Amino acid sequence: MLFRQLFDLDTCSYTYLVADAGTKVAALIDPVLEQVERDLKLLNELGLTLKFCLETHIHADHVTGTGKLRSLTECEGIVPENAHAACADRYLSHGDVLMVGDIKISAIETNGHTDSHMAYLVNDTHVLTGDALFIRGCGRTDFQSGDAGTLYDRVTQRLFTLPDDTLVYPAHDYRGQTVSTIGEEKQWNPRFVGKTRAAFIQFMNALDLPDPKKMMEAVPANEQCGRIDMTARSHPI
Repeated sequence: MLFRQLFDLDTCSYTYLVADAGTKVAALIDPVLEQVERDLKLLNELGLTLKFCLETHIHADHVTGTGKLRSLTECEGIVPENAHAACADRYLSHGDVLMVGDIKISAIETNGHTDSHMAYLVNDTHVLTGDALFIRGCGRTDFQSGDAGTLYDRVTQRLFTLPDDTLVYPAHDYRGQTVSTIGEEKQWNPRFVGKTRAAFIQFMNALDLPDPKKMMEAVPANEQCGRIDMTARSHPI
């Protein structure tokens, strides 16, 4: 398996490239619009054919590059079940398996940060957790129909039950960290360690965080697979 972690400095977002070295078929997970040229350059250098662009969820902090990549490569745009993105080519449900050549990507429904969210388990060794689970943290639950109790349930019952040596790759990191493991997060993640479900809900509901700076633009654009509607810049969501 060929695996690359790519970073967007402006939004502290990670994009992941997963490819089958034998067939040269590739998928990008959570591409960023401003980084499309970088991603295409890497695909070309490695001799890869982009078959899929997957979203972990409808992002509020960056505009997806899926629409532009789809127009340039004819890849499929894939989003989680119930995501508000009628432009998608396919929707994945919990337990669905996507094959990228001989690479298996299993969808794990991890709602809570938003009401439509997937983590992707790659070849049973790497889990791309989106905004459900960060390195020593987790995504917020105060907009896009998020729910703290649901997030607690999904992380503890679906992610923390994976093998301890499963590598954790989140959609963001704001402190320069790149990778963790399920075992580490079960032991050291302060959002979950020692917290009951009720305590977690109370903690998350007390967070007073500013809206993502690109939220007014990103959410409506991502519901259209990356097409920016200029009117969205001046109207509240």
